[in-house]
Formats: sequence, structure tokens, C-alpha cells
Amino acid sequence: MVLKLSGDGLSIETLAACTFNRDRIVLTRDGMQRMRVARRVVEKALEEGEAVYGLTTGLGARVTERLAVEELTAFSYQTVRGRAHAVGPPLASEYVRAAMIVRLNTLLKGASGASPATAGFLRECLNQGLTAVIGETASIGAGDLCWGATLALSLIGEGEMTDRYGTAGPAGELLARTGLRPLVLGPRDGLALANHSSFSAAIGAIGVWRARQLFVATQAASVLSLEAFGANLSAFDPSILTLRPQPGQSEAAGQILRLLEGSRLSNHDNARRLQDPISLRNIPQVHGSALASIGFAREAVEAEINGASDNPAIDVASGTARSTGAYHTPHLTIAIETQSRALTHVAALQVARISKMLSHRFTELPLFLASPGANSNGFAPVMKVAEALFAEIQHLAQPVPVWPSVNADGAEDGLTNAPLAVKNAAALVNKSRLLTAIELIVATQAAELRDLGDSIAPRLKALTSVVRSVSGPLVEDRPLGRDIEAVAECIGSEAFGAALQ
Repeated sequence: MVLKLSGDGLSIETLAACTFNRDRIVLTRDGMQRMRVARRVVEKALEEGEAVYGLTTGLGARVTERLAVEELTAFSYQTVRGRAHAVGPPLASEYVRAAMIVRLNTLLKGASGASPATAGFLRECLNQGLTAVIGETASIGAGDLCWGATLALSLIGEGEMTDRYGTAGPAGELLARTGLRPLVLGPRDGLALANHSSFSAAIGAIGVWRARQLFVATQAASVLSLEAFGANLSAFDPSILTLRPQPGQSEAAGQILRLLEGSRLSNHDNARRLQDPISLRNIPQVHGSALASIGFAREAVEAEINGASDNPAIDVASGTARSTGAYHTPHLTIAIETQSRALTHVAALQVARISKMLSHRFTELPLFLASPGANSNGFAPVMKVAEALFAEIQHLAQPVPVWPSVNADGAEDGLTNAPLAVKNAAALVNKSRLLTAIELIVATQAAELRDLGDSIAPRLKALTSVVRSVSGPLVEDRPLGRDIEAVAECIGSEAFGAALQ
């Protein structure tokens, strides 16, 4: 596959596909032309000795200091080497590759004023399967300066990289093996490669993409629980939901009713109870809010992965370089945290539903869904794992700290901590996949014990087949950790998606 980058129109799906499938990247003529035009603005500023932040002046608190002409190129290298401070275990390579793609896409907007050669070189690294090795901790969300500089350090051959096979080594050696020489920086190029929000944007975008996959699976798991429980679907009726039209709830309920097509529950007379517990009855409200919040987060991350987060920014229309605050990411932080909080509400209902499925008092099925005649405690101990996962989900969903920063002798006195928000959100989704896997396994066992036969919805029957392909029925006690992980791995797979079509 080939991905054409232009500076606009990059979706989270396209970014994810290129990140994981390593699609070949080409750059559009329009995007490269914007870079050339913007670069001429930079060159004109240099010729006229104009004061431009980070081009002819120092950075941060040293903004008032002018650079000598002979210093301008060396200052690009100094900018990179003096800010490549990322520490800790390496950031996941998928996030780094996604960030490299995002920065390449946003360079094509022209606002950075970087040399067109920087975009061409970054594209070649991506196409050769080279990924920078970058420590996971470096950014406070007022631009991803130290992450970006560590990326740039590898591009000039002084950092570390991994090749397409995941083998790590000195960047200079890996570049040479693929026939590339280290990138030569010109004036402004160092800051353009270092100072941007591409890492926060990329991690956030991959996280939202995974959250959408999770939501589909969570919807399916909840529907399978409804089927196995013998739920009352009156609360899902479209006419009832329009009485209080909160964003997302009617769409979420519509998806659930579609998955239940062909079920005996379509006839309300088959409901076992007049009114079900909240964890079943209020799925439209809770899942609807999650659906709306994921949409909010998607809008935020797609604005970032297609936006210029440069300071200064080149305004081609006026032919000037202007100071901006585009690198600051409060909206991204707020949107991602909103998604995380909404998914916590979803997870809370999941834990409650799982507990109800294990209760004979609520389901009239064997206690803990133990197979009849088996000397087993069924899924009772798994509730401890479910609650442990929920505790971690709840913890990860807490707001990140925000305070006045003390950076740059007080000149840079604000931050967003967006990197922490997006990393927490990504970890939260991974924990939620495991919790969803538990609900899928439990609901599958309950459906089988209910002996629904042909009265189960066809899509749900197909879904239970996917679950059973990696996790057999619980007859005698056995370790279930691997089963839970295997079902979690199925989420987002072709087989999982095909079952729900």
C-alpha cells in the first residue's frame, strides 16, 4: 500500500495502517511546493537580518540574543544536541513511527519553514523501516521539544535507531546500511524537527483508533450479556430514548439492537424481568456517552495530526514569520481525558454485569456459571481479576496535573501534560480490552448454559464461535489468564469484525 501525505486529510485509520503495515509513503507536489515557498520566506528573513525566534535569535529565555550569521547553521545542530534529553525505557516503536509520520505530514503544511530536504529525508527513513529510539519520558506538553530533538538526533546520525526487523543500533550505522547519509541541517531545520507536538498527537491518535476498536468489542460483549441474561429491551426502544436525546445514546442503542436481530429478546414477552439491573438497562446512556467522547477525542487528534504546531510559523500569505502558541495542547489533553473518563463508566458497568452473570439470584443459571455436576467454583475467582483491572482503569483515568511551569527562567510558564494524558489513555484501553475479554468469556459460558439453541441472534452465535476458537468452555477449574489474553487479542481482528457484520 502507498500513503500519500499532503499536510491535510490524514485520518486515525490511515495513520494506524501506515504505522503497523509500514505502507510506503509518497509526498504530494502541493505539499512540497508549500515547503519551498515557506523556505524562501526564511531565506529572505536571513538575507534581511530580520529578528525571527529560533532562526536569528536564541531560544526560550535567550530570545533577546541575536545570532551571528556564521552561527546560524551550527545553531540548528546545537538546538538538537542541547535538547535531546529523553530518558527511560524506549517509547514503543509504534508510537515513534506514528510520530515520525505525523511530523512528516505537518511539515508539508509549510508553516515550519524547514528545508524541503528534511521532509524527503524523513520519508526515506520511514520507507526504509528506520525508527528512532527515544526514551519514554521527555515532554510536558508545551511542545514535545525533547522528544522531537531526540528524533532529530537520530536523523543527523548521532542517536539510535531500529531497522525494519527491530534490531537497534547507532543511527549512523543503520543509516549507512540503507544507503542514507545523515541529514544535513540548515538554519531553522533543527528547531523545526524538535519543536512540535507530533508525539502527543501521534500517541493520542493511535489511542483513539484503539478506543474505537475497543468500543465495538465492548458493545458486542454487552449485547452477548443481554442475550445470555434474558434482558428486557424496553429501555433500548428508540421512541423511549428520544425523550431525553443525549449525544450518542440512540446511536449506541441502535448498534445494540442491530446485533440482536433474530434474537428471541426482540419479543419483549421473552424478557425474564420487568426491570433489569442498571448495568444492563443503562447501557445506551453509558455507551452513548463513550461514543460521543471518542468522537470528541477523534476530532481533537485529527486536528493535531493535520495541523502546524510550529513556533514561529511561516505565514506564506504575508511572507512573514510569526510567533504562535500552536505547540500548546490543552484541547488534546481535555479531549483525551474526557474519553478516558467515559470509558471508565463503561468499565464500571462491565464489572457490575460480570458479577450479575455469576449470580444465580439474578440469572437463574448455576452459581458462578460452573458447569452442572462439576466440582468447580466457576468464574468466581475471575471477579478478582476484573476488579483489579477496573482499579487500574480508574487510576489511569485520573486527570493529569496542570500547574504554572517554571521553565526558561519563567518565560515558558505553562504546560498541558498532554503526553501523560495520551500515554495513560493508551494504557487504559489496553486494560479495558482485557476486561472486555472477561465479559466475552463469561457471557459466552452463560449463553451456552442458557441453551439458547437457534433463538440466539445469528451475529452473537458467530461471536461465541470466535471466543470458543481461543477459549474453550470452563468445565473443570483451569488457569484462565491465557484465555483472557487470547480473547483480548481477537479484538480488532478480521474474524471478530466479520462475526458482527
